[in-house]
Amino acid sequence: MIQINALTKKFGDFTALRALDCTIPSGCVYGLVGSNGAGKSTLLRLICGVYKPDGGNVTLEGKNIYENPALKSRMVFVPDELYFLPQASMRRMAQAYAAVYPAFDFSRFDELTAQFKLDPRANLATFSKGMRRQAATILALSCRTDFLFLDETFDGLDPIMRNLVKKTLYADVAERGATAVLTSHSLRELEDTCDQLALLHKGGIVFESDVQNLKTTLFKVQIAFAHDYDHTYFRGFDVLNFAKQGSVSNLIVRGDRDKVIETLRQKSPILMEVLPLTLEEVFLYEMESLGYTFDDIK
Repeated sequence: MIQINALTKKFGDFTALRALDCTIPSGCVYGLVGSNGAGKSTLLRLICGVYKPDGGNVTLEGKNIYENPALKSRMVFVPDELYFLPQASMRRMAQAYAAVYPAFDFSRFDELTAQFKLDPRANLATFSKGMRRQAATILALSCRTDFLFLDETFDGLDPIMRNLVKKTLYADVAERGATAVLTSHSLRELEDTCDQLALLHKGGIVFESDVQNLKTTLFKVQIAFAHDYDHTYFRGFDVLNFAKQGSVSNLIVRGDRDKVIETLRQKSPILMEVLPLTLEEVFLYEMESLGYTFDDIK
């Protein structure tokens, strides 16, 4: 388990992270989402010990990660801006990774390059952006580390490759009990992959939850009554958003779905339908209830 306490990082006068707290459980796929400048990349670099915190700490199993080679050897980091040795092939990069990670699995490397249909002997400089992203992911998975950190995991990948990367990552976590931490600007990309999600905004985590819990405790109710009414008719419910057109209203409600439905039925509506929300909608409504807006999250 990775524990992050009051983590702060500054770059000159700019504070990238401010007193951030979160816990990343072992054996899960953990997603970090946020707008540009939210602090996602900085957080990954602090967790991996690339940056030194200006305040607070990051620990793995109770031990500080920064300047701890033994803990760092259990982690592999794929940054947003990829780097490969000049004129190197995937095979050459695999040999470089193996020099750092003793558990590097060449059999796994060969299996994945075949699965992704990449030539391990080809010069990486000839690869497209998406192919380079695939190559970096393959190298990371072949390291067989306990923790994988992938910044903008799906950047540049077409839909087929995105699905393949998701399935491969999830299988690796399930098979080995590894932990994967992924970042993205898009909740849509993380919705069907992550066990837990955290939303970063202006250097802090403003929301963190289990994915299934998020999607079952917040839902939309479309409802109508024969008589006139307004939002006050739903006092006692945790209504995050209310919109009415004619006699039909749309409510965004947080709570126990079954209890909410039963209580609303007692009001004798002439129409009632409960609709699921996408994970993106869940986050947006939760954040609006806290006074945040995220127009730049796509």
